[in-house]
Amino acid sequence: MSRRAVAITGLGVLSPIGLDVTQVTASLSSTRSGISLIEAAPLKKAFPAGVIRRSFEDEFAKLEQPFLDRCQHLAILAARQAILDAGFNDFSDYGMRAGLYYGNVNGGGATAQAWYQQLLVEGKQAARPFTAMAIMGNGGGAQIAIRHQIRGPVVTHASACGSSGVAIGEAARAIADGYLDVAIAGGAEAPLMAIPFSVFDGTRALAPPDPSDVARSCKPFATDRAGLVLGEGSAFLVLESESHARARNARCYGYVTGYGISSDAHHIGMPEATGQAAALRAALADAGIEPGELDYLNAHATATHGGDVIEANAIRSVFGDSAESVPVSSTKSVHGHLLGATSALELLITVIAMNESLLPATAHLEEIDPRCGLNHVACQSIANRPIKRALSFSCGFGGTNVALVVACEPKAPS
Repeated sequence: MSRRAVAITGLGVLSPIGLDVTQVTASLSSTRSGISLIEAAPLKKAFPAGVIRRSFEDEFAKLEQPFLDRCQHLAILAARQAILDAGFNDFSDYGMRAGLYYGNVNGGGATAQAWYQQLLVEGKQAARPFTAMAIMGNGGGAQIAIRHQIRGPVVTHASACGSSGVAIGEAARAIADGYLDVAIAGGAEAPLMAIPFSVFDGTRALAPPDPSDVARSCKPFATDRAGLVLGEGSAFLVLESESHARARNARCYGYVTGYGISSDAHHIGMPEATGQAAALRAALADAGIEPGELDYLNAHATATHGGDVIEANAIRSVFGDSAESVPVSSTKSVHGHLLGATSALELLITVIAMNESLLPATAHLEEIDPRCGLNHVACQSIANRPIKRALSFSCGFGGTNVALVVACEPKAPS
């Protein structure tokens, strides 16, 4: 039996470069950075970060607040955007045919840190009654399912930086194989607090504030890159079978045509090019295309010294390194690294790029590291560049790599 085409019919996003798709599109076009300086008490130094300068507590009733962390605020609101954008609200009529696939690493980190403070410093012996619900890693997905009556599979993936990419890939696979008609897939992360900053600072992977302009602190693939910049946010896509989308006359942003996932099986904290290349090749094979048929690649590239070189090697091994090879950029240069949510945000950006005929830039890439030689979209985004097929790539600690191919048209039936 042939697999079903998977249409993208809804987009939702809260990010450092915009609080909806329109704002994100404008930021990508102008290469506007959402990176600024933030303090994280009790740490004594400030950090560059992709920051959303808004609280969302006023979006929720007072009785809900004890159950919700900022991470869940972001998840609920971005998913709601996507669901409404797709023309849905309530999935109660779908029973087991609607699902929710969520990616997250840190859970309700602010709530957890507040409890550690109360326990270890203030000597409190028991947490507030609803602390457990606000901390748990699957809280965002569960809250979305409750609000929109999603009664099929509600699954949370925690595969480090690939978490939400795996969520999207598995949702697309469930639809393609006929298990679901519709799925909401994405991720959320709110890590801008002392514990994540200090943990990443301890790995010597964090970039210091750029001395000339903090907005320039994240420089993937650049000779003068200095490390990654953390970011917060959430992004979701609504996926459904093409036949289901057509039956309800839904708008279609494109199709998820390829999904590749691999493990380096190499080192808990050091990536490896062979495993990354395997995920890229698997996604292309699933999409039924050759490397030369791809029009844009959104790279994982976090601006670490070792990671960018390894990823560039993996991309060259699949696509070559000529000037005619696939255009590549890392949009982390403007929004930072959203950890478990980064795959979802970058795939959403890739879908925007395809719909807007826009090649997003790697900002601040003024001098390319020779070891990272690729067909870079450097410094400024390029308009009026039709994109028929594009790929978003993510990889993370533990060695999980995920590649997702999106296209304007569905792939030919297998």
